[in-house]
Amino acid sequence: MILRNLVDVRASDKNVRSKGWASARMLLRDDGMGFSFHITTLHAKAELEMQYRNHLEAVFVLKGKGTIEDLATGEVHKLQPGMLYALDQHDHHILRPETDMLTACVFNPPVTGQEVHDESGAYPAEADMAREPAPAE
Repeated sequence: MILRNLVDVRASDKNVRSKGWASARMLLRDDGMGFSFHITTLHAKAELEMQYRNHLEAVFVLKGKGTIEDLATGEVHKLQPGMLYALDQHDHHILRPETDMLTACVFNPPVTGQEVHDESGAYPAEADMAREPAPAE
């Protein structure tokens, strides 16, 4: 059984921050669950262009509001508490939080923990992570 407290994760190196977001990585690849689970805050007024070429992601909005634009179709969808979106086709998209948005996110395959988006808006594949040098402590 794995038990973790969000407050503790946010105070650890498992709380990853990047431009426009902060992600508390509650479950990671090394936990052996077959997916990773994150509580992510998307900051108001950010514009986050992403495309997870190496992962599938499902996101449930807990608090806040914004939009997601599907760049393949140009469709814009409103996001608010209770909404889920799943990037089941490695969808190229832009998130535009109008307010801070609190979300629960699941990634398959699971991430290792310190990933941030590369220039294409993706997290690296696990094989790419294995080739990267370990961060200096």
